[in-house]
Order: sequence, then C-alpha cells, then structure tokens
Amino acid sequence: MNADVGTKIVHLTTVHPAYDIRIFHKEAKTLARAGYNVILIAQHDKEEIVDGVRIIPLPRPKNRLSRFFILTWRAFFIAIRQRGQIYHFHDPELIPVGIALRLAGKKVIYDVHEDLPRQILSKPWIPRWLRPILAKISQMLGKLAGKCLNGIVVVTPNIANHFPEKKTVVVQNFPLLSELTLAQSTVYSGRPLNIAYIGGITLIRGAIEMVKAMEFLPLHIPAKLFLAGRFESSSLEEKVRKMAGWSRVEYLGWLDRQKVIELLNNVRVGIVIFHHEPNCIESQPNKLFEYMMVGLPVVASDFPLWRQIVQEVGCGLLVDPLDPKAISQAITWLLEHPTEAEDMGKRGKQAVLEKYNWEKEAEKLLKFYEKLM
Repeated sequence: MNADVGTKIVHLTTVHPAYDIRIFHKEAKTLARAGYNVILIAQHDKEEIVDGVRIIPLPRPKNRLSRFFILTWRAFFIAIRQRGQIYHFHDPELIPVGIALRLAGKKVIYDVHEDLPRQILSKPWIPRWLRPILAKISQMLGKLAGKCLNGIVVVTPNIANHFPEKKTVVVQNFPLLSELTLAQSTVYSGRPLNIAYIGGITLIRGAIEMVKAMEFLPLHIPAKLFLAGRFESSSLEEKVRKMAGWSRVEYLGWLDRQKVIELLNNVRVGIVIFHHEPNCIESQPNKLFEYMMVGLPVVASDFPLWRQIVQEVGCGLLVDPLDPKAISQAITWLLEHPTEAEDMGKRGKQAVLEKYNWEKEAEKLLKFYEKLM
C-alpha cells in the first residue's frame, strides 16, 4: 500500500514513552514506511524525526493527577494544531480528548492495549473498595468511545468483544521479525544455563515466585535468572533482594531493544508467570512471543489461552504461577533435557516466523487505515 504523502497521522500518548515498542517501533514506523506523514506526541526530551516519524515532546508529569488533568489537554492542543487527517490515541485517559477531536471533525482511532476494566481490578495502588466502581466507569467510557469514534484497534480478540464489530480490528502485539537480526544468534547448546525474564517486574507478574523458584533450583545446576526491566516499586525491589533466591539472580535494569535480544540469545529458558488476575488471564504478553522468536523454550502460566498457544506449538512447559517449586521443577527439566528444550525452542521460532509476527499484523493495520480513509 502506498499512502498519499499528504495524509497526516497523529499518534498521541501521555502514558507511554516515545520509543514504545508497539506505538513507535511497530505502528508509527509501519505507517511511515507506507507513505503516511506520521507525527507522534509523547513524553520525550526533544523534538526530532526518527525513522520517518516526527516526535513532538511532552514533559514528564510530576504525578498521576497532573498527567490526568494537565498533560492530557496539553496533548490535545498540540495535536489539534497539527491539522491531522487521522488521530490515533493509545491511553484510556485520552478518551475525552479523542471525543473532542471527533467533535472538531477529525477521524479518530482508539488503540486499546489492555482490558481496562479487568486491569483496574488488579491495580495495587487503587483501594480495593474503589476498584469495582472505577472498573464500571471505565467500561462505560469504553462503550462511549466505541459509539463516538471512527475506529478501534485492539491487541487481543477478547478485548474486541467489548467494541462494535464493524469499527474494530484486532492488531496483535507480536514481535518484529526484523529484530532477529539485532544480535548474532548463539547455538542453543553453547548458551549458558541461564533463564531470562524481560518486562515490568511486578507482584502480579510473578516477581516473588520467580526469585523463590531460584531458591529451589538444584545446586548442581549453575544457573542464574536474569531480570531485565524496572521494578514497579522500591519496596518490591527491597523485598526480593532479601530473599534467599536473590543470590542466583542478576538484575540488569531496563535494556534497549538490541540488548534485550542479545540477552535472549544467550540464555536457555524464557519465563513468563503472570498471576491469575482478571487482566492477565486473557492477555497475550509480547515477551512470550519474543522468547519463542529467538528459539527459547518457555515456562509459562497455565492459563487456557496460553495453554492453547504453548501446547499447540509444543514450545514449553505450563505451570501454576503461584507455585515456586513447580516453576523450579519446570526450569530444571528444561535445563537437564537440552535436546528436548532445543526442539521446543525451534518449534516456537517456526511458529513466530509463520504466524505470530508483527509483519502479518501490520497488513491488518494498513488495511484498516485504507478503509478509514
């Protein structure tokens, strides 16, 4: 598809950083390559053009309240001055901004990254009594967006069920095949006996259980768990650092995309053990497919949707995410059976090459834009 170079697309986010993997590296760059004039308004240090995408910076807010009530409308006024043909926003708190843009005669797309009502039910910083109320309000806002806006892009088929079918497209958050070239792939048998987790390090994503599992790992296996990401709080970081299993953990902090792929090419197992929280059960975490992309067998939570993927492909082992001993046993089995583990990794990589990749999802995004235009 070759878009009219005069067609201006404005992406907005007040929550995500400018180089967010889905917003910038996948969607914005895909649209720019297709010939659209793409602008991204996001938290950033300076205005610049990167890979054909013009980034207009927003300041980093002092707290959530300033982000909700000040940054959102600052983004609106910057956006409206761009005189775009299509506005594509990525945060639920921008729904009022999206409706205002629609009233101004613009075509507006809402990109739904999470099942927000379910996500709110698991937010630790929201008082438990308030969560059902806010979840209901968010559900009503979502319905309003579905009625008022021109298009809805969702990340999973389950989320699509909450929006009008004729306006909605599922564009799943699968990995970029181009990232396979970011690092030299290491032969599986030559990799150190280590495990990796990439992404946000939180309670509901299994931070405690991952570190506890390392405590139960047999001493004759010289394995370490590499954590790449940021802790959700200093208190959680302090807590896990005091655990016995931490002696077998290497904390790397946040890594850029190239270093993430380099890390994954130098471990034997990828782990993703989200808890049984409403928003996790139906999610499709990008890290699961990134592990598969680089040929890693996975240790994953035994959720129905994840079971369907992992068992169908035959690319890993499923566990109770709340059972550190079961997690440790799954890791141990993969490390002690390298031939079987390597075969699992090969099957996972093949599945990504054939099915679970961004390049196929990009086609759906471009067709949706073409239809909207």
